[in-house]
Amino acid sequence: MKIWLNGSLRDDGEARVSVFDHGLTTGDGVFEAMKVVGGVPFALTRHLARLRASAAALGLPAPDEAELRAGLDALLADAGRPERARARITMTAGECPLGSERGGPAPTMVIALGALREADAAADVVLLPWPRNERGVLAGVKTTSYAENVLALAYARERGAAESVFLNTAGNLCEGTGSNVFVAVDGRLVTPPLTAGCLAGVTRALVIEWADAAEEDLPAAALTGAQEAFLTGTTRDVQPISSVDGVPLPAVPGPLTRKAAEIFAARSAERADP
Repeated sequence: MKIWLNGSLRDDGEARVSVFDHGLTTGDGVFEAMKVVGGVPFALTRHLARLRASAAALGLPAPDEAELRAGLDALLADAGRPERARARITMTAGECPLGSERGGPAPTMVIALGALREADAAADVVLLPWPRNERGVLAGVKTTSYAENVLALAYARERGAAESVFLNTAGNLCEGTGSNVFVAVDGRLVTPPLTAGCLAGVTRALVIEWADAAEEDLPAAALTGAQEAFLTGTTRDVQPISSVDGVPLPAVPGPLTRKAAEIFAARSAERADP
């Protein structure tokens, strides 16, 4: 398998970054993960726009989008245009002195491919006992500083669930470890606004546009007492939530969830880069 690293394809066993790379020593980097269907990355323009926004939030230089498009295309071509795959673009501050100070000559850019597992038909979720800080400097930034999400997902797995959901410091719903949350409220689809501290998910944005969902602050009770709810994400599309903290939801999938999933499947099949 090949890896695209700093402008060229390399065998995965020969792709190397410095042990002083700031992405390794401090988590100083950003990334995007996207699904590949029929050899084509889905919603690449939106993912590159979010990568650019994340880089700007961390004070990193704007990534060369034309170079990244060409690199991803070369990587997919070398892999034989896989029918289904997961592509990840990672950008770090590059080689820097030990510590928090930057000072590297150039960012490190990596594109890699991996397997794309079929999402389960539904997901059990748990609410986390610690909050996401919606006022933090990294709120809404897709950074490689992912240890909190690793711990949160482990918390879910230890309790037999597939995903954890964060509340923010106000006690409102925020997001999952790798997903956004939608809840049926009085016959409408509602998802937390970006001001709640959640990531501006690409699938989230498309569901809002295509399924006419609203953005509103939601208390935890909106999810624990929901008739139906679902998660969205690059590798799960629209995935019904089957239970919250071990309590089954009444409708899995409910009518609004089913409709959103059908709309997303149809619209995403029409255009690879909506």
